[in-house]
Amino acid sequence: MRSTAERATSDRLAAWFTEQGATLVEADILLPAETLLDLYGEDIRARAYMTVDPVRGEMMLRPDFTVPVVQQHMAGGAEPAIYAYSGPIFRKQDRAGDRPSEYHQAGIEIFRRDQPEQSDARVFALIDRVLREHGLALRPLTGDIGILMAAVRGLATSDRRKQALLRHIWRPQRFRALLDRFSGRAPVPAARRHLLDRLAQGSPAALIAQAGTFTGLRSEAEIAARAEALIQDAQTPPLAAPEAALLYDLLSLQAPARAALSHLRGIAPMLPAITPAVDRFAARLEALADHGIDTDTLPFEASHGRTSLEYYDGFVFTFHAEDPALPPVASGGRYDALTAVLGQGKSIPAVGGVIRAGLLARLTGDQA
Repeated sequence: MRSTAERATSDRLAAWFTEQGATLVEADILLPAETLLDLYGEDIRARAYMTVDPVRGEMMLRPDFTVPVVQQHMAGGAEPAIYAYSGPIFRKQDRAGDRPSEYHQAGIEIFRRDQPEQSDARVFALIDRVLREHGLALRPLTGDIGILMAAVRGLATSDRRKQALLRHIWRPQRFRALLDRFSGRAPVPAARRHLLDRLAQGSPAALIAQAGTFTGLRSEAEIAARAEALIQDAQTPPLAAPEAALLYDLLSLQAPARAALSHLRGIAPMLPAITPAVDRFAARLEALADHGIDTDTLPFEASHGRTSLEYYDGFVFTFHAEDPALPPVASGGRYDALTAVLGQGKSIPAVGGVIRAGLLARLTGDQA
């Protein structure tokens, strides 16, 4: 009975989105694994269900709707476009509990080249509205990964270090460990220090020759290039203390959205790379206010969204029930870069959001 109620709630949500101007679309349940592995790396294997097709190769049960919907749009969708969808997704759970590994989502995606902040606000406001129409006043939380990414890109350090930090934006512990090391707050790991000491005693080629027979997949040239990169990184000066302090400040920023904007305006002259992203944040707040959202009280965290799927690169949001043990009832965000990756040379700004239909049905008592 639970799955029946969940599916019915999901379909009703998608139908409501179509009433607001979206086009209902279907998405494949079985997706080529290569595409998702290229996007997220091997880490996604721990979260997704994999299988092998004798003709199509490695396949993956749909972990979310965004990737297949983006693929469909980039293959020939009209512009601008608004899509709605409903159906199951599949996620492995890393421990026993009541979190399902298969559950229904309903969602909306907007593809539009102009007015990105207005599209952000529209998606957020539509989801806020439909949740309230179900009698739920959930706790929203917003963020903007684009501000943090802009801050990293503007650091006065090597491109290699900036790329390392950007690669781990969605892994907060790893990101913090790298930042601590790059700013001189943490020592170089012992294993790396030992390797650097050995490299200081001879060339990479000499050490490779001493190592004996190759057993891995990397070539001698690749190993030598990696060793040279380690040497260059060790010679890179640490981040300047004021710059590092501003980045730590940004990571810890939690405040109502308007107050957060004032704080960001205050630090932007010292971290000028974030200014365009802060301007977009300000425009988004105006657009949200136009939709009736109280931006004076709307919670904002600069680090919010960094543990979700790794394609959000701007505005992010979630809606939470009172029980902290429950996952977000709804979530979403902007993913402009993803359309370029999947667009085969084309790209278009895009934003979307999803609602967990089963959790919504549970909270509203709609179990029949």
